[in-house]
Amino acid sequence: MTNPRQSANSTASSVLVVIPTFNERENLRTIVRRLTTAVPTTHVLIVDDNSPDGTGALADEIAAADERIHVLHRAAKAGLGAAYVAGFDWALRRGYEAIVEMDADGSHAPEQLSTMLEVLPRAGMVLGSRYVPGGTVLNWPWYRSLLSRGGNVYSKWALGVAINDLTGGFRVYRGEVLRELDLHTVASQGYCFQVDLAMRVVETGSTVVEVPITFAERESGESKMNGSIVREALLRVTKWGLRRRGRRLLASVSRGKPSPRRDR
Repeated sequence: MTNPRQSANSTASSVLVVIPTFNERENLRTIVRRLTTAVPTTHVLIVDDNSPDGTGALADEIAAADERIHVLHRAAKAGLGAAYVAGFDWALRRGYEAIVEMDADGSHAPEQLSTMLEVLPRAGMVLGSRYVPGGTVLNWPWYRSLLSRGGNVYSKWALGVAINDLTGGFRVYRGEVLRELDLHTVASQGYCFQVDLAMRVVETGSTVVEVPITFAERESGESKMNGSIVREALLRVTKWGLRRRGRRLLASVSRGKPSPRRDR
């Protein structure tokens, strides 16, 4: 079904894939070609943070040759979370009904997107998961796998949510759910951004469905992951977890209070 709020630029598709880029010139053309081949009806928004390697110029070239491709240029590198929020805002203003997060580096297989879209009618968010039966990770060193799995186990426990891959970045959101999230209050980045958004979706009461995917380490370019992103995730998840547990405790105490006595 097409949302009547969609602009002329988005009426051909109710699905938009948001791809943030910073120095992804080596990978961009390939990932866009794979995506538009795998799901020909989808639209793509490339959100480039003024990449010094010319990724933005290449994005404009790709978009000029294909009306399904759009480009959002940002003045400077401001982090993954800010890039996604800008892309989501662009999508919501144009009335897209399904909005996808996907990396530019080839870690997420566009060929698996169709399966995720098929599940969306019964979910608020569909998460491409590495850590459910059938999910796999290719070409990661043992310490990277340990860090990722350990971070997800800790986040799941700390936040008390039934999601196995909270840090996964291959996702599909229903547009109506994103509208409820107050995106402009999101300040987290990297792994932490993914945890933050998943937690917010859960708090709306929406269903989250995890679909197994194959995640492959990038073959070209450099990973944007660094120690500061990991530290931010650990600190913020701990803070959020304590806050959620505190709210639950207060709610439990409140429910257990006897009704005020009335004198007769």
